[in-house]
Order: sequence, then C-alpha cells, then structure tokens
Amino acid sequence: MALDDLKSALPDYAKDLKLNLGSVIGNSDLPQQQLWGTVLACAIASRSARVLTELEPEAKANLSPEAYTAAKSAAAIMAMNNVFYRTRHLLSDPEYGNLRAGLRMNVIGNPGVDKTDFELWSLAVSAINGCGMCLDSHEQVLRKAGVDRETIQEAFKIASVLQAVGATLDAEGVLAAGG
Repeated sequence: MALDDLKSALPDYAKDLKLNLGSVIGNSDLPQQQLWGTVLACAIASRSARVLTELEPEAKANLSPEAYTAAKSAAAIMAMNNVFYRTRHLLSDPEYGNLRAGLRMNVIGNPGVDKTDFELWSLAVSAINGCGMCLDSHEQVLRKAGVDRETIQEAFKIASVLQAVGATLDAEGVLAAGG
C-alpha cells in the first residue's frame, strides 16, 4: 500500500508524521469520496512528486472518474484563486476588492460531483496555499450546507499532514543528493 511506502520513507525524526499519516488517511471517518478527493487534491497542492506519485493510484481506485477529475479541478482552480484572493486580501489598498476579477472559475459552479465534496477539497487546498479569504469562503459554504466542524477539520488535517510529509521527503531527497 502506498500509504505504508510513504510512512516507511519518512526519517525517524518525523515519527509524528508517520503516525499522523496513518491516522488522517487510514483511520478517517470521512466517506470514501470525500477522503480520497481530499487526499488527491492535497497531494497535488503539496507540490511533492513523491506524495502525488504514491497516493494518486489509490485515490484513482477509490474515486469515480468524475470525482477524480473534480478533485484535480479543485487543486487547479484553487492554485489560481488562492494566489489571486490572498493577494487582494494582503494589499493594503481595499479598492482592489472592488475590481472585477475577470478570471474564469466555471468549475466551482459545476464541478461534476456533489458541491459539498468540491467545497471540502477546495478548503483543504486553500489551507495548503494559505489563503484566509478562500478558507473563510469555503468554510461558510460548507457550514451553510450542514457540514460539521469535525468534518471540515478532517480535511485540513489531511492537508497539513500531506504538506508536511511532502516537505520532509523533498528535503531528505535534496540532502541525500548532496545538498
């Protein structure tokens, strides 16, 4: 199983990450589509080739073709939106918030899967990308749809662990190659 391969690749100093990786994916209470869509979207957002290579086949096996595509779409659209909206939020001139975005985001309105799942995946990717504005927006949509805080937290726990695993494995790869 790819999860075991990732855990065994982690160095001893990252024991907490090994345990957390097994916990957030292996013992998740999320329904399969929410879990594996979150895993896939976050693996893409982590920008770690190792994390994506290890987890993508299992995600693909556990998702319908539509959910697989939608999870990748969530990672793609949020890669753009998180930069755009985070920048708007960080600029001290509030007038940027009054300007038309002029960016296509059609997939958000019609993701091809349950909108709640897509919102959950978008929130998780936004956690990795650090866009507070997007986090607030997706969290509000999820809460209005009746999603509880525990489910939302599960998604950003997955995001945080996959991001940390990717950073650790990538750093170890650089160090093993001689810096």
